[in-house]
Amino acid sequence: MIQIDDTLVSLDVIEKFFLCDLSHCKGECCVEGDSGAPLEPGEVEELEKVLPVVWNDLSEKAKAVIDRQGVSYVDEEGDRVTSIVDGKDCVFTCYDSDGTCKCAVEKAFREGKTSFYKPVSCHLYPVRITEYPDFKAVNYHKWDVCKAAALLGEKERVRVYQFLKEPLVRKFGEQWYAALEECATEWLKQKGE
Repeated sequence: MIQIDDTLVSLDVIEKFFLCDLSHCKGECCVEGDSGAPLEPGEVEELEKVLPVVWNDLSEKAKAVIDRQGVSYVDEEGDRVTSIVDGKDCVFTCYDSDGTCKCAVEKAFREGKTSFYKPVSCHLYPVRITEYPDFKAVNYHKWDVCKAAALLGEKERVRVYQFLKEPLVRKFGEQWYAALEECATEWLKQKGE
């Protein structure tokens, strides 16, 4: 583990390779899982604000879930998460012509229709953050769904923290990320990589 401010960063975030390969996984991380995407304070309101913008991109089943319970719910672990359809798809999923699952919120952002990118937990994936009373744990979540991303990352020599520069800066700030880069460089040099 590496400590930066009040965070403990798993060495996997520095050592492991990762580069999303949507052509292989088809966005499976937005479909599979035990519950919806974890939400931070204020993100429910952001999702409610963007809802009219993305409404036409959502499936009829997703619209019915949102009408019934809203954009989020509290899961079995007590976390506020995005609502899901039939125990799997996030309500904000949409599919392109080749069947790749995409995020309707991110699509609206890229089209300039909203200033909210998407929930930070989605942006940070495959990193998961667990908050404890005295610190935040920053861990790499290894999942079979992302095997192609690990292989592509290794081929292209892109490490998890490098792939996730933008969302890590979004979550923790430029100074924090600069400290992470410095620690990573030193750690990998010590390992002879």
